[in-house]
Amino acid sequence: MVTIEDFKKLELKVAKIIDVKDHPQADRLYVLTIDCGGQIKQIVAGIKNSYSKESLLGRQIVIVDNLEPAILRGVESQGMLLATSDEKGISLIAPDRQVALGSKVK
Repeated sequence: MVTIEDFKKLELKVAKIIDVKDHPQADRLYVLTIDCGGQIKQIVAGIKNSYSKESLLGRQIVIVDNLEPAILRGVESQGMLLATSDEKGISLIAPDRQVALGSKVK
């Protein structure tokens, strides 16, 4: 079980995708540049089979902002986007209207 105190440790924020590149060493990964409201970060995400680069540019997404950086196939990821999946594929978690970048998810 996760306690409410454990959950509060996560910093979930709204970010905007400002650049999308193919991962140089993985067919299913993108390297995303995101704006977290004054801070630019890079995240690696396995969403290439569900989204085109063009469909991602400018989208707002929800990220885990305080995740320890990880190296994924030689590229640093400085956070994680939130998504769900079912038999139809992956679906990004996002606000239902435009909100200020860096807004906390509560």
